[in-house]
Amino acid sequence: MRLKKCPRCELNYIQEDEEYCKVCRREMKGESTREELELCTVCNERPAMPGKDICYFCMKEMEQQEENRDENEEPVTMDIGMDPVSSMDEIAADTESDDIPEGEYREIENDLSLDEMGDEEERENESLEDEEE
Repeated sequence: MRLKKCPRCELNYIQEDEEYCKVCRREMKGESTREELELCTVCNERPAMPGKDICYFCMKEMEQQEENRDENEEPVTMDIGMDPVSSMDEIAADTESDDIPEGEYREIENDLSLDEMGDEEERENESLEDEEE
């Protein structure tokens, strides 16, 4: 059997031998649409609460278990042997490293100076403004 769209709503598919879909037939008869009840995903016995996937009783039971678990657990404090950040001194770069030779370190330090870069950009901007005038 082939399927076709319902001629009334043009949303639902029906078999070729049917006139209208189930939804349209219910509307034409004046019946209200009934919502299918979803069962609780935990116990599969009671209907789930609106907008939830579990029933009221299972939700209450989960809350009680969580409260009991929270009461039984002691807060875990880990001492890793470090001072708090507020009491630490600023970290200074280790310039006595064997990785970078002294001459290259000074070049790198000069290249990375933000103050100098800012001053250089200001000078370039001023020279461009003077040339435009």
